[in-house]
Amino acid sequence: MSDKNPFKQMMAMGQEWMKSAVDGKSSWLPDGFEQFIPTMPKEMMEAVMGEGASPDGLDAKTRLLLTLGGMVATGAPQETPVKLAVRHPHEVGATGQEIIKTIGQMSAFGGASAMTTAMTVAMAELENNKEADT
Repeated sequence: MSDKNPFKQMMAMGQEWMKSAVDGKSSWLPDGFEQFIPTMPKEMMEAVMGEGASPDGLDAKTRLLLTLGGMVATGAPQETPVKLAVRHPHEVGATGQEIIKTIGQMSAFGGASAMTTAMTVAMAELENNKEADT
C-alpha cells in the first residue's frame, strides 16, 4: 500500500530535489562555511540572550547549551551548525566537559547516530579552539 499523505510526498520530493541540487551531499553548506561566521563576543551574547536581556532568567551559557542539546535531541546535527553551537557556549564559559555532557545527555532523545555525529564534530571543534587559545 502506497502512502497517499500529500505532506510526506511533498517533503520527499523536496529532499530529492535538494540532493540533486547539492550533488548528493547531506548538507547544502560548503565545507568550512562556519569559518566565515565569527564567534560573537561573550559580552554581546550575554547582553542579547543572557542576563542582560533577562536578569532573572537564564544566562547565555545555559541558553547556548540548551540550543546545542536541542539540535542533538531533534536528531538532525549538521556539521556546520554543530560547530557554531559548540563554539558559542565555549566562548561564554562552558567547559569542554559541559559541552560533551550536554551532547551525551541528548542521545536518549535524538539517538546514538545524532549523538555520535555531534560528538565527533564537537571534539574536533574543541580541539581547534584549544589550539587557537595557545
